[in-house]
Amino acid sequence: MNSFDPIELAVFKSATRSVAEEMGASLRRTAFSPNIKERRDYSCAVFDRQGQAIAMGDHMPVHLGSMPMSVRAAIEALTLRPGDIAILNDPFAGGTHLPDITMVQPVFETDKSPIFYVASRAHHADVGGKYPGSMGLCRDISEEGVRIPPMKLVRDGKTEPAVLKMILNSVRTPEEREGDLAAQIGACRVGEMRLQELVARIGLGKVERLCTELLDYSERLMRAELSQMPAGTFSAEDFLDDDGFEDSPIRINVSIEFNPAAASARINFEGSSPQVASSMNAVFAITYSATYYVFRCLLPEDAPANAGLMRPLTVQAAECSIVNARPPAAVAAGNVETSQRIVDVLLRALAQAIPDRIPAASSGTMSNLTIGGIDPRTERQFAYYETIAGGMGARPNGDGISGVHTHMTNSLNTPVEALEYAYPFRVRRYSYRPNSGGRGKFHGGDGLIREIELLADAQVTLLSDRRKFRPYGLAGGEPGTAGSAVHIAATSRKPIPAKSTLMAKKGDVISIETPGGGGWGKSSG
Repeated sequence: MNSFDPIELAVFKSATRSVAEEMGASLRRTAFSPNIKERRDYSCAVFDRQGQAIAMGDHMPVHLGSMPMSVRAAIEALTLRPGDIAILNDPFAGGTHLPDITMVQPVFETDKSPIFYVASRAHHADVGGKYPGSMGLCRDISEEGVRIPPMKLVRDGKTEPAVLKMILNSVRTPEEREGDLAAQIGACRVGEMRLQELVARIGLGKVERLCTELLDYSERLMRAELSQMPAGTFSAEDFLDDDGFEDSPIRINVSIEFNPAAASARINFEGSSPQVASSMNAVFAITYSATYYVFRCLLPEDAPANAGLMRPLTVQAAECSIVNARPPAAVAAGNVETSQRIVDVLLRALAQAIPDRIPAASSGTMSNLTIGGIDPRTERQFAYYETIAGGMGARPNGDGISGVHTHMTNSLNTPVEALEYAYPFRVRRYSYRPNSGGRGKFHGGDGLIREIELLADAQVTLLSDRRKFRPYGLAGGEPGTAGSAVHIAATSRKPIPAKSTLMAKKGDVISIETPGGGGWGKSSG
């Protein structure tokens, strides 16, 4: 194995990561929708010529761990030439759910073969389907929106008009979608330019050797961590409240088998519930991504996030289960809700092996709120989408943080000013939810209260969880408070089920209260 100066490797690691970060900055600055521009619901990454991730931005964990599967799907399905950009969102081809649209661009030094690939993924606020915002309960993926297999959106530097028209004709907000798609194309081209500059500066041979060493280095870091784990199998389970159609809990089970002698681990989700009739199903890419995230969290913050981290890990999940759904399963909520519960279960199992390093459960739901209708200011359709933050679980050495996005989402809350400017809404209340975090030696973070007054008739959809099974505490800490939501009309005040759609009138108020995080350790009081 070639030996490199560690300083040279560190510079290369920072250089490739900065490419992904600059791609993200470009996407954020040029996007049209508040969901991408304000909430930063996007991710960008750099891949080698084999499609292995070598650098990722500090973006969305649920995107980043699964994006390599979309890149491989594009490479296998298409012959990508200079100037081409592939587009796809198929959850059964490495995607997550239909609103997350991925673009993949090859990077060439000459016209022979790609030397890199760059990819951008962004959550589009509407991709058609049965519900505005494309995030409602469905029984089949065909109801969830436009499903895009790997195809070329850009060929030889020019947009394919038929492909773009097919997508825009399928959505409720075509101008916004076209703007966001253009922003993703621009982000990929930024990545292409920066990687070509890097190769021109230090040479392709050295770049490829450094890529190999960077992947090997990440593998060594993960193996060093796994070699310190206690030998044995550690199991845990947790539950999603229901699937939105049937009032039955959905089990997610995991066993983590550590083999410190071989510096490896096997993660098996056997015993999890079968796939369900609703959108709560997670495809395997989600389960793999959640596992990647959790094990990445065991390493130092400066450890390179790339494909090398997963080499010592084996992830198994039975087909047609809640954690490895197969077509024609609906999957919109698997990306946002089931992914969080997979993380909770993995951390609960790890808490048995390394109890002094693992936090209690965080809010465990992204509290997805979508609202669609006609904006009276423009007489055009609008589709608002947001995930609402909750409480972080308490840590073994400190309280959890209040009102923060955790685990598989790394997004921000939409600022009040941006929300009211872009949509016919008035924010009535936006505050912490007092005392919603679990008590303990260290308290869980508090959730949030978000109250939105509608200034137009609209369809409101909520996808959330942690109403029945509260975020667990650890080491004697108490669970966090469950989430809740209320529809306030002129003459009534009705609870909103965790997974539901309703028609609301102008002047109605939607009030969301998100769960708090679990506490850690027994309280001395």
